[in-house]
Amino acid sequence: MEYFKLHKQCHDSSYVTFIGLAQTDKWKRVPCPHGPELSRTAAVGKSPSDLKKMQSLFLQNGKETPEPVKAHVQGHLPTWLQGTLMRNGPALFSVGESEYNHWFDGMSLIHSFTFKDGDVFYRSKFLKSQTYKKNMKEGRIVVSEFGTMVYPDPCKNIFSRAMTHLSNIIPDFTDNNMINIIRYGQDYYASSEINYMTQIDPASLETIGRINYRNHISINLATAHPHYDDEGNTYNMGTAIMGLGPPKYVIFKVPADASGWEKKEGALRQVQQICSLPFRSTLSPSYFHSFGLTENFIVFVEQPFKVNIAKLATAYFRGINWGSCLHFDKDASTFFHLFHRRTGKRVSTSFYGDPLVVFHHINAYETEEHVVFDLIAYQDSNLYDMFYMKNLRLNAESFIEANANASPPVSQRFVLPLHVTKDSPKESNLVNLADTTATAVMKDDGQVYCQPQMLFLGLELPNINYKFNGKKYRYFYGSKVDWSTQPNKIIKVDTVAKTHLEWHQDNCYPSEPVFVASPGAVDEDDGVILSSVISPDPNTSPFMLVLDAKTLTELARANIPANVHLDLHGLFIPSDN
Repeated sequence: MEYFKLHKQCHDSSYVTFIGLAQTDKWKRVPCPHGPELSRTAAVGKSPSDLKKMQSLFLQNGKETPEPVKAHVQGHLPTWLQGTLMRNGPALFSVGESEYNHWFDGMSLIHSFTFKDGDVFYRSKFLKSQTYKKNMKEGRIVVSEFGTMVYPDPCKNIFSRAMTHLSNIIPDFTDNNMINIIRYGQDYYASSEINYMTQIDPASLETIGRINYRNHISINLATAHPHYDDEGNTYNMGTAIMGLGPPKYVIFKVPADASGWEKKEGALRQVQQICSLPFRSTLSPSYFHSFGLTENFIVFVEQPFKVNIAKLATAYFRGINWGSCLHFDKDASTFFHLFHRRTGKRVSTSFYGDPLVVFHHINAYETEEHVVFDLIAYQDSNLYDMFYMKNLRLNAESFIEANANASPPVSQRFVLPLHVTKDSPKESNLVNLADTTATAVMKDDGQVYCQPQMLFLGLELPNINYKFNGKKYRYFYGSKVDWSTQPNKIIKVDTVAKTHLEWHQDNCYPSEPVFVASPGAVDEDDGVILSSVISPDPNTSPFMLVLDAKTLTELARANIPANVHLDLHGLFIPSDN
């Protein structure tokens, strides 16, 4: 049953809210996500058969639709909605008799949903990376991935096996870019968290070529979640493990006019390093998936979820995968760093907080001499383990039991006061904003201990109206995780009124919601939400969902007569680009 829900604001310390079901006139009493207790995830109210159907979506190989197919549109698409939504995610999990160990290892499948004059066209192609080509040529998986370590075919001769072992003394990571679609200049790339990106033609989804960060800037890893400013410049972060100087985190910028693949130079030819920060621990750098950007600052969260460099360097010979080289130090602090965007200078105040694991930032902004940043936090690092294929293949009861104590995602707001001096009062809250309960307390050692405000429980894959990126904002959207690894609802959170809206349809699983603003929009939530929705029910075709971003009511859906696979992230490209 399709419906949307409106959560009314909490009124007392019992943190109970009421949900109205639009089509039933019934009311249901549930714990409010704004409450203080971080309840653990559980498959409450869902049968094992529901979970098994959901798990099947992860285990099947995706299929290409290389030529565009026209979707059947129900409802009314806004006439101004013109452009292409590109999406990326893992979709091929076995080659021949060989299989990947982890869902995030699957080979990239690029989707596009093109909106043109009231019609929607869908196509998809596997990313033709060097990894893909090598695997297809051999008829088995021959390139190691983060959760799958591959060893030489025993049928090969001794010389060939010896050369393979030798090449793994200093491993060259896969170029299977399966996380996101990002832009440098006017070029579009499939990306992940490695030193390679792969340029894509947004119109045809053809693979143009591979680019190596290391040919332009000394980094070994980079995020798949860069930021774009109003001028079209791109900001990103990377990790320099090997190269000149000590290992460090590096923040860099690619100018808006940096495109130039036709000259075989690539957009990174004009890359500019803004600043760097040495690792707190030389052999255990912080893992990071994203970062924050405001008008004047870059926000970097140095978390106790770390990469063990020594273990990483010897993983191949020890018979372990690279994923096992990540570890969460539950006794360590989280440090919050601010860098001036234009000068690269780091704010000298030392801000820190309790241990957490963060993958996605929501937004950041400055107000009244404070930097406010919102992110999705976990209390442990169990999320990655949940996606091992052996876990996804567990029967439903075992999967529920194995993940009963997994930490849920929590949307949190941190506030860093910029007016801190050595004379600031000790053991007093230095945050003087009226609209937040987040605190920042100066300790005797001069460091500022920060505790967050909880915004929402159970949301991942956050998205905003990107015109408000780095600016004070009110709304964010995301995918709700109620009882499984796959989100089953779309959420809109109002950070001011402390209410939220939900869209949900039984047995349907929406992708990350993407906000597209109406032309000339003034209101922050004037636009639409786009989400690719799939179902294990063979009678429910996959569809592109178009919601009114103000109310989360359905405007239209485009039913797609083709296979559509789960994905991770993407980017909307207006047709005037």
